[in-house]
Amino acid sequence: MSELKADLLVIGAGSGGLSVAAGAVQMGASVILLEGHKMGGDCLNFGCVPSKALIASGKAAYAQAHASAFGVADAKPKVDYAATKDHVADVIATIAPVDSQERFEGLGVQVIREYGSFISPTQVQAGADVITARRIIIATGSSPFVPPVPGLETVPYETNETIFELREQPEHLLIVGGGPIGMEMAQAHVRLGCKVTVIEGMKVLGQDDPETAAIVIEKLKSEGVEIAEGAMADEIRGKAGAIEVVAKDGRIFKGSHLLMAVGRKPNTDKLNLEAAGIETTRRGIKVDDRLKTTNRKVYAIGDVAGGLQFTHMAAYHAGLIIRSALFGLPAKMRTDHIPWATYTDPELAQVGLTEAQARAEHGGNLEVVRFAYNHNDRAIAERKTTGLIKAMVVRGRPVGVSIGGYQAGELINLWALVLANKMKMKHVAAMVAPYPTIGEINKRVAGAYFSPRLFESYKVKKIVGFVQRWLP
Repeated sequence: MSELKADLLVIGAGSGGLSVAAGAVQMGASVILLEGHKMGGDCLNFGCVPSKALIASGKAAYAQAHASAFGVADAKPKVDYAATKDHVADVIATIAPVDSQERFEGLGVQVIREYGSFISPTQVQAGADVITARRIIIATGSSPFVPPVPGLETVPYETNETIFELREQPEHLLIVGGGPIGMEMAQAHVRLGCKVTVIEGMKVLGQDDPETAAIVIEKLKSEGVEIAEGAMADEIRGKAGAIEVVAKDGRIFKGSHLLMAVGRKPNTDKLNLEAAGIETTRRGIKVDDRLKTTNRKVYAIGDVAGGLQFTHMAAYHAGLIIRSALFGLPAKMRTDHIPWATYTDPELAQVGLTEAQARAEHGGNLEVVRFAYNHNDRAIAERKTTGLIKAMVVRGRPVGVSIGGYQAGELINLWALVLANKMKMKHVAAMVAPYPTIGEINKRVAGAYFSPRLFESYKVKKIVGFVQRWLP
């Protein structure tokens, strides 16, 4: 057994852990990085990257079948499901070198391919090595939560960790869970020629604004996705190729394959956190607003910290850790400016408060302004006119933006910038957007905020009339 020492020990080589390790080592800190599974973590291997690659395959198939609106004959796509998975694997392989052990060792990080387990408040064991570090960063992420539904243990099922390796095209895919993962996979598979049923115990896309979520839900239904809400899974039975999900209300859903997509659980099992005096909650490791655990030398970031579970959230956490652990500077976490997106077609995006949240928090001081996609010239040209952006504004300052429509994930970037820097609607209105772009939608919703103040104001009209009478 060997003893190792470093300034920083990072446990987990997913998005957050890699960002901390790369930043710290390039700023002169000695860094040890532990990873017992795959470099790149969930995002590269089982999450963001493969899902978006499969979604791209679905978009290509859909475009072939719906080209006539552009003067091009529709063609029935010939989908090779196994080949779409080759595409997914190639995308992963193309990005993998950026997250590879070789790259990080080249940067000067000592990479150990073992899981880490605390043996004391200041020591972590990884295989034959015992590591002591000035600061320890837990970045172990999360994994699929599989609920204990009776019968599930006897039936073959997929999760996001296995679905991208499935090469046999499902005839009828049952998806338990109507969150972002479930809905993205539903649309991708129906576009690739599968029958799809989404089984959700409450409301699909229930964490998003209902008005913008409805745009996405109706589109998926129009493409053939069957959506069953209020259908809490009570029993699962059958065998490979013939699976049944029985809901508590008695409804029975039959299919050939089953995907469980009901949520995530923090990866803490292997860490032996008790030995380090680190407390947990139901959602993950307990941290303060500086991401410190109950052990003052240990931080937790990303999914395992129990907050918003997004790759970009882990990257944001990593920046805070660099500031705090390396430079000893104050760095408090905030979440009001963190955006998220669901990559269905159309997309769904949110930053800050939804309308319901804003009304509860700000009451009568809230103004909600809307702009529909069908008034945007580029959306008309692209035949992407089904969509809506709405901004929640309090005294000129946006506190939340919801978008359901084409390129919503791109449009939300501007509003993330606005909220992060506490800017006002006047700053968005002052922007000049190139014509014709989808991005003009952002400026137009700002215009919708100011229009009543300019064009319906008696005071403004009176001033203009006075000036016009006196201008030479």
